[in-house]
Amino acid sequence: MIQNRVRAAERASMDIVSVAGLIADTQLPTGEIPWSPADKTDPWDHVESAMGLTIGGFVREARKAFEWMADNQLENGSWYAAYRNGVPEDKTQDSNQSSYISVGLFHHYLVTRDIETLRRFWPIVQSAINFAVNLQAPGGEIYWAVSPEGRVDPMALLTGSSSVFMSIKCAIEIAKILKAPVPCVWETALKRLQDAIRHKPHHFNMTKSRYAMDWFYPVLSGAVVGYDARQRLDRFWKKFIVEDQGVRCVSDHPWITIAETSELCLALCAMGNHRLGAIVFSWISDKRHDDGAYWCGHTYPDMTVWPEEKITWTNAVALMAADALYQLTPAACLFHHDAWTSDGFDFSICPGCPV
Repeated sequence: MIQNRVRAAERASMDIVSVAGLIADTQLPTGEIPWSPADKTDPWDHVESAMGLTIGGFVREARKAFEWMADNQLENGSWYAAYRNGVPEDKTQDSNQSSYISVGLFHHYLVTRDIETLRRFWPIVQSAINFAVNLQAPGGEIYWAVSPEGRVDPMALLTGSSSVFMSIKCAIEIAKILKAPVPCVWETALKRLQDAIRHKPHHFNMTKSRYAMDWFYPVLSGAVVGYDARQRLDRFWKKFIVEDQGVRCVSDHPWITIAETSELCLALCAMGNHRLGAIVFSWISDKRHDDGAYWCGHTYPDMTVWPEEKITWTNAVALMAADALYQLTPAACLFHHDAWTSDGFDFSICPGCPV
């Protein structure tokens, strides 16, 4: 399997051992994966880093990351928004960050087919998804957080709600794999959330339209598909894209980020446009440090690398983009719209690593 990944990675001009190794080297003995050494940890990026570990073949380390999540889950199913070396730093409880563990575990299963790990962490997933679903607003959107004082913040983010949409989908699939009952409230919440994302943009009252993630996350998550997905990406392409460089994190700032560029690549592959995804990914192929790890981002046109830290989750999503393009693992189709049917995930779309 590793040799197959290495051969496929050569086509992607990526040293997966170096890229995933950065994440493994940054991981603390507890399993926690901070952004960079001595930096903070947030649950969403921690899970994404675990997904990068899985792609790179660091399966034991990925499981350790899920164990850290289990060890730190709060009684209501959430996690705090930020930790530093295990100590809570921001006690906001974010619906998006707290629900993403289901995506990480479903991804892990697609690669490893390890059903015992799913069984072990299923109660954690149940509690996390219930936390997010309980924050659904009357209009279908998901309120973004519970404050440190315990109050629900009645604001909704399009990016966050789109990510929760993906999390609920994956949690439902985990339930099916385990032959566990799928809560009706999850299925209802998923339908209402998709309707809000597609048809009620005014309900997302914490506007982030300057941010690239608000542009493509509805597509990446599969909440918006087909013609509407193509229209959405086409409509704002020039707003966020710098040709031959990548994606502006914020439309009115000269900062191009590897993470957003990789995520756009994932969204394009999800739509089936692998050709354009490969072009976009090629723009960042040389945006790397001497050891092969990817930059976090750079300013344009002066090409200043900023920040200089090697960020774990940035390298994880670069691995995920390469996987979607070059089929490094059986999880290459995780976000692919054709894999998600009205009956759930179609495993026959991506049954194994074909390379």
